[in-house]
Order: sequence, then structure tokens, then C-alpha cells
Amino acid sequence: MQIGIPTETVVGENRVAATPETVKKLINAGHSVVIQRGAGVKAAYIDSAYEQVGAKITDDAYVGSQMILKVRAPKGAEIQKLEPNTTVVAMFDPYRNTELDQFASQNVSAFALELLPRTLSRAQNMDVLSSQANLAGYKSVLLAAAEYQRMFPMLMTAAGTVKPARIVIMGVGVAGLQAIATAKRLGAIVEATDLRPTAKDQVESLGGKWLDVPMSDEEKQKAADAAKNGYGWMPGEQYIKDQAAIVDKAVSNADIVITTALLPGRDAPRLIRAETVAKMKPGSVILDMAVETGGNVEGSKEGETVMTENGVKILGVPNIPSTVSTEASALYARNVFNFVETLFDKDKNFVLNQEDEIQKALLVTHGSQVLLKRA
Repeated sequence: MQIGIPTETVVGENRVAATPETVKKLINAGHSVVIQRGAGVKAAYIDSAYEQVGAKITDDAYVGSQMILKVRAPKGAEIQKLEPNTTVVAMFDPYRNTELDQFASQNVSAFALELLPRTLSRAQNMDVLSSQANLAGYKSVLLAAAEYQRMFPMLMTAAGTVKPARIVIMGVGVAGLQAIATAKRLGAIVEATDLRPTAKDQVESLGGKWLDVPMSDEEKQKAADAAKNGYGWMPGEQYIKDQAAIVDKAVSNADIVITTALLPGRDAPRLIRAETVAKMKPGSVILDMAVETGGNVEGSKEGETVMTENGVKILGVPNIPSTVSTEASALYARNVFNFVETLFDKDKNFVLNQEDEIQKALLVTHGSQVLLKRA
């Protein structure tokens, strides 16, 4: 099978869906691989590196390819290039993607990697959300540190003592945990909160302080049920009020706040209101990692740094993994390769099995139909 790796067309997307490492594995598995000229350059993977492992460099990776691997799903004119019965593996942003009907009308089998069942142990090495969130959590702290006009660690100097930065991390998933670890390594005091009570032990194991919100028995059960799926849950009115009070106090005293809360298929939950931002000290920094899906912070704007009247910077940095594109591409490409392997049997024949729990979960278009069930 010919597998094509096109150049990413989304503005600011520096990643690539296959690296020389994974291309070599694909070729060893019996496939031919074509790379669009310059597809990996922004991630520091040059054309000659692909050629050295056996790939062919082409001006259009869609031509003649039965499978397309991408970071962001094809859009607009790219979709028109897909031949019938082509398979596409990418991140589709499926619940927001308005072009799924177009993929279906061209009889394209589309696999949306974001829909991977995260509780399956055999799927862990395919989990693009986790691999990319890990990098985003790390880089988010560095981006905030670059905008913060003071130091992270405490320093004892002849000119006086420098106080450590106080950081609040909101959302303790993969990104949040990596942000906590990174901030602690830089010497900051870290506090964290999450809708999952089970995250407390993880926060404390990394040296962070848990911001505890009282929960009813019903809410504890909801949180426990949601934890089984690896995602957050929608709390009740009283919990929201209690959390808002605790968050308001912690954020008001923070030097840096990083928000990481996302909900699959829905707008990001609003965690920080403008009145809370107004209580923060001049020079404080907020980084909203959810800015692409509506934002956790009132007033954040995608791709912009907003300076509030009281001197607080709100960073709306989109697609943070793309800012560490070399490593992000390496991890993403391995995730993709691990999934692609499941599409072939022991005789290396392509087998699309809608009964397989992983393939079934990821397949959003097939046989001229949109299979995704939107809420």
C-alpha cells in the first residue's frame, strides 16, 4: 500500500505525521511511503532524512496514495484530492468538523485519533491526546515563565531575598501534571485543582498543594464514574459555587495561573471570571491552554496576549505542542504507527474491522456514511 504524508496546511502547524523513524518501520512492513516535499522541515525532519530510510519525495503526497497520515485532517481543496476508498488517519476535531459529509461523499474511511478509548490498555501507545498534552503541559510553564517578569525559585542574595513564584494549575490531567512537575523543577510553589478527587494523590506526589473542594456523595459518585472514562464531569450548582470561592482566593494570590480543562465535543468550561482576574497582582500571568475551544478564562483570545487594566497578562497560545514540533512529531508519529499496525493482518493485508473496539471508536466516516454520533 502507498502511504502518503502531506504537508500540514493549518496556519501555525509545525508538526508532521511521520518521522524517518516511523517511515522506516512502515517500509519494513511492506508499504511504500511518499513524503510531500518539505513536509517535515518545520519539525527539523529534512527531506534527505526520509530518503535515507527509503521514502520517495513528491510534490503531492495525495497522488496515488491509498492511505493518508496527517496531524490535522485534510480541509477544503485537500479533501477533493482524496481518491475513493482512501483511508485517512489524523486528528479530525470530529465534533466540530463541518466537513465530515464531504469525506463521506467521497467514500473515504476517516479515523479520528482523538476518539481513542483511553481506558483500553492496548490503546495506550496510540493515545495522541496524552502524548501531545504531556508536551503542552511542559511548554506551557516555559511560555508563562518567559512572560513573567520575576523569578520562579526563591533566591537568597546580598541584595535581599527573592520570593518564589506562586503558581496555580487548574485541571490535573496529563497536561496539568506535567505543568506541576515542570513548575516545581523551576522552584515555584504550586497549587492545583481538578474535578476528580483522585487527582489529589497525584498532585501531592509531585510536591504540589491540593486545593480541596467539598463534595456531596452524589458528586463523588459522578466523579468516580467519569474517572473510569478518563475525562471530567459536569458538577452540580453547589459544587460550582464552592469551587468558584476556592479558585477565586487561590487565583487572586497567584503569580501565574495555567488552565488545562477540556471537555470532548464541547466548549471548554469557564473556570476564571473577569472579576477574579481583576483581583490579581500587576505582572501576573495567565496561560489559557483551552483557548482554541472557547477558553477557560474570561477575556482570553486565541493567538493574542491580552493585557488587563490591572496589569495581568492573559496568554491565548493555540496549539502548544506545535511549539515543540520535533518532539511532538516524534511522539505523534509513533502513536499513528501503532494504530496503523492494527489495520493490517498477519499477512499484511489491509483489514478494516468495525467490530474491533479501537477501529469502531475512531471510524467517523466509511462507506459513504458519517458514522460519528454527535450529542
